[in-house]
Amino acid sequence: MRRQAAQLPADYEEAVVKARAALIAKPAKVATRKASQMALEALAGSLPELVGGSADLTGSNLTRVSAVDSQFSKEKPGRYIGYGIREFAMSAAMNGMALHGGLIPYGGTFLVFSDYARNAIRLSALMGVGTVYVMTHDSIGLGEDGPTHQPVEHMASLRAIPGLQVFRPCDAMETLECWDIAIRSRNRPSLMALSRQGVPQLRLDEAGENLTAKGGYVIRSFGDGRDVTLIATGTEVALAVEAAEELHASGLAVAVVSMPCWELFDQQSTAYQDEILGSAPRIAIEAASKFGWTRYVSSEANVIGMDGFGASAPAERLYQEFGITKEAIVARAKLLCAQ
Repeated sequence: MRRQAAQLPADYEEAVVKARAALIAKPAKVATRKASQMALEALAGSLPELVGGSADLTGSNLTRVSAVDSQFSKEKPGRYIGYGIREFAMSAAMNGMALHGGLIPYGGTFLVFSDYARNAIRLSALMGVGTVYVMTHDSIGLGEDGPTHQPVEHMASLRAIPGLQVFRPCDAMETLECWDIAIRSRNRPSLMALSRQGVPQLRLDEAGENLTAKGGYVIRSFGDGRDVTLIATGTEVALAVEAAEELHASGLAVAVVSMPCWELFDQQSTAYQDEILGSAPRIAIEAASKFGWTRYVSSEANVIGMDGFGASAPAERLYQEFGITKEAIVARAKLLCAQ
């Protein structure tokens, strides 16, 4: 009855609080795909309705946890499904489970393979069902697999789907918050774009509010007032913080905005959006296509991102080669502030 009514169990809130407290007590410098597994491990025990799986990428997506470990087969039931390399079939099957009610289905693949699942992802949003997509290897930062596996235009393409909550969390705390939102969202789908490379935990001491639910917020502020605003998502938030520290050392007041979900940020009041974005010049940083960011910055010249496809090389080399660096952010910010 509880599950069919889409009501969460009584001990779910306690599980979220404990998971948050654990991250504050022992900050985790991990890839956000690993942070996703940590969040699932913390929350799944209180959610018997969770049904997981992966399109033959369990070891990379990290979608299998102790509470969701029993393998489904034609011989016996189970809470974890090996879908094989069938991204569309996986996504369509999850939509069917969500429509049935009483279940919260989630499944994983690489973000670049969201192309194969796109029709079903679109239908999730069109039908208003709470399917959860776990999409890892979220940028050129996946490295040596090269441009065939490095998503570039995918974030922009997915953000264009009305009603789809596209999350790109910056650290373990934001990843936990993304999972909390996705679990509560029974009438709209969620898609998580998660990193292969490790990131520092930037959220260390806060009052327990789910800031990701606002879509965007000021994660760091340096100096009085504001000379420039740096807006970033995912792994690039830490890069923006490093650039902000250098800019502040040179005498500029800088705000760093983490924007894990455009969809949720655009639902906030105009007053809140204006407060977070400010009136100072803005720069956006994301290791993906620049397309779409001009809704928040004045031109694509103020987006530190990708103009073409990636290449095959270690992540650090790729970021350097394609100009997604602290130095590029600092140079652009100083130019804007001098105008």
